[in-house]
Amino acid sequence: MHRSPAEPEPFVSGLVLGAGGSRRLGRPKQLLPYGAGGTLLGHVVEVARECRFEQTLVAIGGAAAEVRDRVDLSGVEVVINEAYGSGCSSSIAAALRRVDPACELLVLMLGDQPGVRAETVAALRAGRGAAPLAVCRYQDGLGHPLAFAPSLFGALGELAGDKAVWRLLSEQADLPGQVAEVPIAGPIPCDVDTEDDYRAVLAELETV
Repeated sequence: MHRSPAEPEPFVSGLVLGAGGSRRLGRPKQLLPYGAGGTLLGHVVEVARECRFEQTLVAIGGAAAEVRDRVDLSGVEVVINEAYGSGCSSSIAAALRRVDPACELLVLMLGDQPGVRAETVAALRAGRGAAPLAVCRYQDGLGHPLAFAPSLFGALGELAGDKAVWRLLSEQADLPGQVAEVPIAGPIPCDVDTEDDYRAVLAELETV
């Protein structure tokens, strides 16, 4: 949607999904060392701050007490997802209850995907147009972050499982004008589920 210079910027809420139980990794991936004395989740939360969302929510669940103790969550709204073991859809449902009523766009970010930058989110927002759903089109496929208009919040809240947002995207893609695929340079940033994934994101960090 085009906005004239006189129109205010839309109210955008950002949601960082950081509630995973790290079953495959065997230790809390949120707390993996990343960057100069930081943690994996802490880095993503800092990227969210750089995005200057009108509202920033961070969903936590697995190792929640340790995450609160070791990750800087100042300036964000923390959502505790007690059902984190049932997949990230449960975190989305929990967070939707806390989304500001003024929200015009919700941006989903993965708490274990440190390669996403604030510039990525800015490009996603700028390239969305009037589409209710926007997704990043990297050189090797579709990936996070994703953005949703309020018209899809009801469908988001009814999702179940770990990859349900992709099923929703597939359903919406069959409808004209519902999905915008926004070109983003480079490959899909790696997310961390295994030790090999963690080594990969550390290797990426060394090349930046």
